[in-house]
Amino acid sequence: MNKEWSELNKTFQLQLKKEETYKDGIATLLKLREKLMQVMEDLKSRYTREEFNAIPFINADGYHSKTMAYSIWHIFRIEDITANMLIADDDQVFFAGDYKERINSPIITTGNELVKEQISDFSKQLNLDELYLYAEEVKSHTESMLNYLSYDSLKKKVSYEMKEKLKGSKVVSEYENAVWLIDYWCGKDIRGLIQMPFSRHWIMHTEACLRIADKLDKQHK
Repeated sequence: MNKEWSELNKTFQLQLKKEETYKDGIATLLKLREKLMQVMEDLKSRYTREEFNAIPFINADGYHSKTMAYSIWHIFRIEDITANMLIADDDQVFFAGDYKERINSPIITTGNELVKEQISDFSKQLNLDELYLYAEEVKSHTESMLNYLSYDSLKKKVSYEMKEKLKGSKVVSEYENAVWLIDYWCGKDIRGLIQMPFSRHWIMHTEACLRIADKLDKQHK
């Protein structure tokens, strides 16, 4: 893991544990997210639309076995669902902003159910400019929410009713490689959600994008 990102992640997680430092923790998290978002923006400016569909590690295990386009989709669908639905009990940006049509996506899910060529085929269908607009809007919504969360609210868990609502929404595929997300998210409190979908999950997929980009660079030489 990138040393600076790792240190920021470690610092924010420690700060989030104590009432007297949790606001500092949110500030540290926002700093980390800004740095990661800049990397994602840089990738968009450096690589072609076709390269965002490339899947050079198609047979590998790990986050780098995807495409850059898929990775952006996946990061922000997961954040949209967990932040706006599970925590805020509000409309997802995806639906409120008609992003399914705007992005030209064939799915409304996180994409966990897609594998290998399915990921590449999916990536080719996406309007990348609209996908990045979606990412920016999700990021903004989450960060606005984070700034208003009280320390006591971090201990709140996802209710049974919300879990059932999540199942019924079909935003998580029923395929085995995706449906586990429901129990995973709903087994956490708000602090736990902040510590994964809003932070570490970003890091892992951003680093995977950089690994894909590095491979593409080497292929061009």
